[in-house]
Amino acid sequence: MTDAAARAWDQAAEGWSSSTPIVHAWLRAATAAMLSEARLWPGARVLDMAAGAGDQTMDIALAVGPAGHVLATDISPKILDFARERIEGAGLANVRFAVADAQQPLHGEAPFDAVMCRLGLMFCMNPAAALAAAFDVLRPGGRFVALVFGDPANNPCITTMMKVARKYRGLGGSVPPYADGGLFSLAAPGRLASLLTAAGYAEIAVEPLAAPFELPDAAAYVAFVRSSGSPIMEVLAPLDAKARESAWGEMVAALGQFQGDRGWVGPNELLLASGTRAGGA
Repeated sequence: MTDAAARAWDQAAEGWSSSTPIVHAWLRAATAAMLSEARLWPGARVLDMAAGAGDQTMDIALAVGPAGHVLATDISPKILDFARERIEGAGLANVRFAVADAQQPLHGEAPFDAVMCRLGLMFCMNPAAALAAAFDVLRPGGRFVALVFGDPANNPCITTMMKVARKYRGLGGSVPPYADGGLFSLAAPGRLASLLTAAGYAEIAVEPLAAPFELPDAAAYVAFVRSSGSPIMEVLAPLDAKARESAWGEMVAALGQFQGDRGWVGPNELLLASGTRAGGA
């Protein structure tokens, strides 16, 4: 990834970290599914690739226990600082942190039993390189597991907001649905399985997971997006403050369609991808 990408995540780090309780609740079931697919055990060694603010890192660290080891990497030094603070604050001593680009080889590390990546792989402009880097540090029989966003049609909250943002920017036409490095870059049917196959993985599976976002109302969801360094913010950035506020307000109104008796439930679909480096038991 570029220095610009690292700077962008540094800028979003505080907002993303402060949203950890919301993200944890949203991805609780999906993260549990990741851990299950990784087939972890007490004492396992795990690479948490593109770890972000460390929410899932804590779950991984707890799963492998004090005898296990987790290396959490990210391109953003600042977001890793938040992750370190979170992990150390929980009294966990089995996690190390390193600034690293997921698309670059990770040298000097003993083989890992699992490599995990929660909602980071799709931001890689070269996901094949990231999958190859993960493969290289896995032991034979080791597992790779990732969560990415599913098809845009099944993620109407994001697509609705992007449509409003592009309207306010005067951007004609639609965004290519599977643009490299974007939220949906790995959602094209068959693409993720094909990339895993090309990287040498066996026992490949890619399954859709429903991951509804449950909040009191649409305004709470928009507030989360505003704090998390989203692509929506990047589209709106050139506008003046008044135009940006108008756009955010229109998004809240448009997302009101998902308000119901249980509060606001925004549909989201993720893809859970897994594979094994062949050669082990």
